[in-house]
Amino acid sequence: MILRFATAAVVLALGTLAVLADPVGRYTSTGTNPGGGAPWSGTVEVQRTGDTYRVTWNVGGTIFTGTGIGSRDFLAVSYRSGNQTGIALYGRQSDGTWQGVWTYAGSREIAEDRWNPR
Repeated sequence: MILRFATAAVVLALGTLAVLADPVGRYTSTGTNPGGGAPWSGTVEVQRTGDTYRVTWNVGGTIFTGTGIGSRDFLAVSYRSGNQTGIALYGRQSDGTWQGVWTYAGSREIAEDRWNPR
């Protein structure tokens, strides 16, 4: 009985830590365009959708919607806006921000994106 209670407490604690550490939240987003393009800024919201995440950027009124997979340490996202598609990969930094790289489908260059918690 005591072993079952202790096991349940550990599972509950680890599950709570995982939820607290995942990328769910609202962020300000700053980045550059591929090939040394112009800098941009906007907002991003990450929502849990089962085992995946819904990621929504708003950059100058243009909405990009993506599906992400990952954990408390990384997040990979495929995204779309109209006919434009791409992929992004982010890593959690020690200060709670997420630093990433992204590109458009078919591009030969990457760009940067940084999320700061709001």
